[in-house]
Amino acid sequence: MNANGVASGIEMPMNIPMFFTLFRIALIPVIVVTFYIPIGGSNVLAAILFMIGAITDWLDGFLARKLQQTSEFGAFLDPVADKLLVATALLLIVSKHHFPFIAIPSAIIIGREITISALREWMAEIGKRTHVAVSKLAKFKTALQLIAIATLLAYEPHRSHGLLIGITGYMLLIVAAGLTCWSMILYLKAAWEGINNDC
Repeated sequence: MNANGVASGIEMPMNIPMFFTLFRIALIPVIVVTFYIPIGGSNVLAAILFMIGAITDWLDGFLARKLQQTSEFGAFLDPVADKLLVATALLLIVSKHHFPFIAIPSAIIIGREITISALREWMAEIGKRTHVAVSKLAKFKTALQLIAIATLLAYEPHRSHGLLIGITGYMLLIVAAGLTCWSMILYLKAAWEGINNDC
């Protein structure tokens, strides 16, 4: 508490980029409910909602820079929202399609997100967060990953072109998982080099 009796601490800045980040988080339970609604096309609608969430990921970052409305809390919450969205969507896909070839790359992607989040948190603790900044490879991986997830959310094997959609989504997911491993190695290498260079 400060002298005026107001609780001190970090205030959450409410601006347009922050609105889109919070919107993305609020969209997650809507996607889950939509995906499991027992009506035709619900999974396609869930995929569309997922892509809307993915678009807001790009939009809030763009607006934050364009409007100069960046904040430390926004920089923290934005990747959290992204990882929650991706992890939830992958769990939905694995829960519906009980295939190891979908579960394995999904586990790799989720594991990488947890590892890199922990790495960034640790690097921030020691004042070296810039050594693990988002790379161009990671951005490309993310775009490919989002397309793969949306495709697999919409995948329905018993519909026309269902097999083609499933194979396309699976192949994209495999490539995304491979890029996920490669980008994680680059992050770990950059973090290690940053620590050694500053010692």
